[in-house]
Amino acid sequence: MSAQFGQYPPARQTIVHLSDPHFLGGNAPLYGVVDTEQHLAQTLEQIRAMQIHPSAFVFTGDLADLGEPDAYARLRALVEPVAADLGAQLIWLMGNHDERAEFRAGLFGAAGSTHASSSTPQTHAPGASVSASAQQVTDAPVDVVYDLGGLRFIGLDSSVPGWHHGALADEQLEWLADVLSEPAEHGTIVGLHHPPVPSPLSFFDILELQEQHRLESVLRGSDVRAILGGHLHYSTHSVFAGIPVSVAAATCYTMNLTRPLDHPGGVDGGQSFSLVHVYDDRVTFSTVPVGDYPPSNTFPADFVERMSRLTPAERLEAFSRKR
Repeated sequence: MSAQFGQYPPARQTIVHLSDPHFLGGNAPLYGVVDTEQHLAQTLEQIRAMQIHPSAFVFTGDLADLGEPDAYARLRALVEPVAADLGAQLIWLMGNHDERAEFRAGLFGAAGSTHASSSTPQTHAPGASVSASAQQVTDAPVDVVYDLGGLRFIGLDSSVPGWHHGALADEQLEWLADVLSEPAEHGTIVGLHHPPVPSPLSFFDILELQEQHRLESVLRGSDVRAILGGHLHYSTHSVFAGIPVSVAAATCYTMNLTRPLDHPGGVDGGQSFSLVHVYDDRVTFSTVPVGDYPPSNTFPADFVERMSRLTPAERLEAFSRKR
């Protein structure tokens, strides 16, 4: 489509933001009822059908529910072919349900990414650099940096081994500040599992990212244009350090926000993913529901083609004027 229909040119990049698939080994159903693999497969099928060309797939954590090697293997087998077919960089981030050693081995191989204070950046995959010590430390945070055609993506490992809340070590924040000290050509997007946002579900505060003011001091005034997160199992948006935050809902199950706040629970429904559209001067976030729904209305198959042949004034007359 060559015509520009509105005041904005097409987005410079599109990022597919998914979160919390919570795979189990052997495709065991989560909580005995949720088919996590089928839900993600349906999500990927819908993404294929959109006929878009995203620059990246970003998974913001809790890839495996118990950190099982088979869960990571099944996840890779399902996702990698789709990302490859669409020409998208695949970005995995750690969550509180993931286990660092298994995550690193299952998704990055033996030379998986690590972070250590004495490290220097090394390339571990095309387009990506990771901070790695000379001797791999399997418990080290998995922090990553990707160059997406001049747009920098920094993935932070906010997991705490043995715990479900989030935290960032001094060494991680020092590393982040060092990376951000040199602005990227098209700015930076930061991703982490535990989003720095308040939640209407007060119990989530127990499991939130701790000492968020320390991260804020590093991000404020930097070239970071957006923060992507997961963890909450529902879609939400906020602002942190003056930066827009977008949280993608889970592909496995979602939190039911209609339940009483003192009796929360999840439902096997309402799954979605997010589209991040990066423009020269702004970033937008769109929540896309997953599921087969009956159409309520459709446009003619040649509608866009017909509109593209009209001038802006003719399009307003043809489509905007009330009849």
